[in-house]
Amino acid sequence: MPLLNHIWIILALPLAGAAINGLLGKTWPKSIVNTVAVGSVSLAFLSVAELVREFFTLTPDQIPFVGNYFTWMTAGPFTIDFALQVDQLTVVMLLVVSFVGMLIHIYSTGYMAYEDGYYRFFSYLNLFMFFMLTLVLGANLIVMFVGWEGVGLCSYLLIGFYFLKKSAADAGKKAFIVTRLGDLGFTVGILLAFWTFSSLNFHDMFAKVSAMPSETMQHSGVLTAICVLLFIGAIGKSAQLPLYVWLPDAMEGPTPVSALIHAATMVTAGVYMVARMNPLFSRSPLAMLIVAIVGAVTAFYSATIGLVQTDIKKVLAYSTVSQLGYMFLGCGVGVYAAGIFHLMTHAFFKGLLFLAAGSVIHAVGGEQDMRKMGGLRKQIPVTYWTMLIGTLAIAGVPGFSGFFSKDEILDAAGSGPHANLTLWILGLAGAGLTSFYMFRLFFLTFFGESRYDHHKVHPHESPKNMTVPLMILALLSLGGGWVAAPHLVGGTDHFEAFLHPVFAAYAPQTAGIEQGVSLAGSAGESGGIAPSPALELFHAITGPPVIVALAGFLMAWWFYIRKSEVPEKLATSLHGPYELLLNKYWVDELYAAVFVRPLLWISTNVLWHVVDEGIIDGIVNGVARVARESGGQVRELQSGNTRSYATWVVVGAVGFTVLLLALLGMAVH
Repeated sequence: MPLLNHIWIILALPLAGAAINGLLGKTWPKSIVNTVAVGSVSLAFLSVAELVREFFTLTPDQIPFVGNYFTWMTAGPFTIDFALQVDQLTVVMLLVVSFVGMLIHIYSTGYMAYEDGYYRFFSYLNLFMFFMLTLVLGANLIVMFVGWEGVGLCSYLLIGFYFLKKSAADAGKKAFIVTRLGDLGFTVGILLAFWTFSSLNFHDMFAKVSAMPSETMQHSGVLTAICVLLFIGAIGKSAQLPLYVWLPDAMEGPTPVSALIHAATMVTAGVYMVARMNPLFSRSPLAMLIVAIVGAVTAFYSATIGLVQTDIKKVLAYSTVSQLGYMFLGCGVGVYAAGIFHLMTHAFFKGLLFLAAGSVIHAVGGEQDMRKMGGLRKQIPVTYWTMLIGTLAIAGVPGFSGFFSKDEILDAAGSGPHANLTLWILGLAGAGLTSFYMFRLFFLTFFGESRYDHHKVHPHESPKNMTVPLMILALLSLGGGWVAAPHLVGGTDHFEAFLHPVFAAYAPQTAGIEQGVSLAGSAGESGGIAPSPALELFHAITGPPVIVALAGFLMAWWFYIRKSEVPEKLATSLHGPYELLLNKYWVDELYAAVFVRPLLWISTNVLWHVVDEGIIDGIVNGVARVARESGGQVRELQSGNTRSYATWVVVGAVGFTVLLLALLGMAVH
């Protein structure tokens, strides 16, 4: 029985794990909870591996395979099937989500070992895996939307896992509300897409849009409107300007949650959606420009905030916002494969960095302030070496995974078919800042004199169920980008070639030509003599992205190793800019003043006291009061006195007789 005909099994496994642990896990020992949670996700990963094997062996030419399982909704011309789709883009996302998710589940068995609500935590994690896989596998916008909203729900549950802690509960609500603002645009975009294409199935939509002419920057129409509305949803889900404010606060959740949901998988849903909808975006230059601008500005802006943060998880949170900006920059300048490539490598090195940060926090008794760490490299050597690999990868050091993917994006922004010098400069500056703040984090954590309380804190390495996932992710952070290595010497980028059928199938003719040029490894050539492979490699490893990464490393080394007193002096002499960055440009305070407090005032004084209490409750209570008073008056007629009843009988009879005579008189006349 080929799994390709039963893709739903991949979804059923984590859903079953969530249901079993959620309903029965409270009374079970942790070993059984672990078996159900980790076992269900591990089986899902093995099923994904088998699905991928079958896709390449049983599907001719690897065309998208769609499984329609039942008709879900029907309303007039509107019909939605529960349909799942597998193609090359799905394969990449499935492998990343299921494998990284499995590693983080294993890590969580050690990190959460002494936490209350253990079964509930793993039930939520399994439920998240179900919704994320649904989002990735959906063959139409409605199935994708179910997964989209589901991961938002799980994000709320997991961020607020420590619900007795006010800051965690508030962070969960903030994430839920802010992402709902983006989802409003996403919902309207789906409605407009159905109005335009009379279908929400990807195949039908893309077939119809391929027959439509591309819009221009001066004449944008319905395609641009659809793309912008869908992108608003991506801005909320993937924490881009101006809806990024929920993700840093989401660090209130357990560290494995930060690694799985807010680094490796959920926040990349917006990037995946833009890449999936590439036939629409590729025909709207304005929408692509908006995506690129938002991505580049967010990448630089978030990197500046990360420069001065002192909470180790907050630094990584702003780094995540910044790296997501690079993914959107790649999609916005037309290199969708490079954006997905960075999504994959980011899942490796950022998942590693968050888990390593969790190992550090575990070692120092729950402390997250880097100013109270230092000198830990000998006490926790596995965490030290794995975090070094993650830091080198995110900084873009040649040979590590982040170098390959980030370099492709910056190269396209600087010299690709949709190049933009301003966006390239912003991306390049963000890359330099990334290197600085990540090595700052690394040096403050592992070097210098220990700054923790030696009487209370006794650093120790994490158990194997935490360190083994670190080592696996470190290997992927080191070698995960080498599929693109031949491109550095004029060869083929195998990752781009693998995804080429997805982005070329419905591409506009010009975009297809450009994509073909890129795949041939001759972008930027104009008929002249091709440079030698050695020269191309030299240019790649000495290009501007590598130079700014080296500059960032040297500055961090100078400030935090060689002259450790300099940062404090700079913070004092540049007090204004330092406070601006430390307080995150006061954006949260601005939003609170402009949106939150006015809405709370209106809700309390107008909607509650006036509308609810004054009008709605007033009407209901007024009707009840009239009924009560009328009933009281009528009740007095029931006195229990026989003569009173007789009197009323006589009065009634007389009245009835008078009325009858009056009616007879009217009839006679």
